[in-house]
Amino acid sequence: YPSYHHRNSIQQLELPQRKAALIVPAFETLHYRLTFPKSKAELLSMLDMGSLYTFRYHVWPKGHAPTDYAKWRTATMPYRVAWQPDFEPYVVVRRDCPRYDQRFVGFGWNKVSHIMELDAQEYELLVLPNAFMIHMPHAPSFDISKFRLSAGYRGCLQTLREEFHQDLSRRYGAAALKYLTAERSL
Repeated sequence: YPSYHHRNSIQQLELPQRKAALIVPAFETLHYRLTFPKSKAELLSMLDMGSLYTFRYHVWPKGHAPTDYAKWRTATMPYRVAWQPDFEPYVVVRRDCPRYDQRFVGFGWNKVSHIMELDAQEYELLVLPNAFMIHMPHAPSFDISKFRLSAGYRGCLQTLREEFHQDLSRRYGAAALKYLTAERSL
């Protein structure tokens, strides 16, 4: 739950008057038991000792790299980051934000498509300087297993991605071209 300090700093952002997605930097541990850090300083020390990593650093760095962890280390104020392909941060948004696209259930592209839509609607992507979350290890989900093992599942996901891009183009016109261009250059 957010501390008084977090609630206060979030209120200072005047969110009711602006469209913003607040990014909570994500970390992970490979240990099944972990004493959760009580502060950013403690988290940074755990990161430096190697008991924590930036989220998915080993397997999917593109998903969280735009958070700019190097900048976060010393940040004291929220800072803006730019959308990049495959960016899938954990965000806090107002209740009236665009909903997740319900085509993307199971594994793959739910957070990516949501952030893309927020960016298309000109939401500011703001990294919170004192917030963080830690992903704990767990058994692979049923859906990620299907994604890994089934060419059919991956093919369906690709079709849904193409549909989603077409919908973005219809809704946002030329502004949505950057998403399609980014996809094709990967």
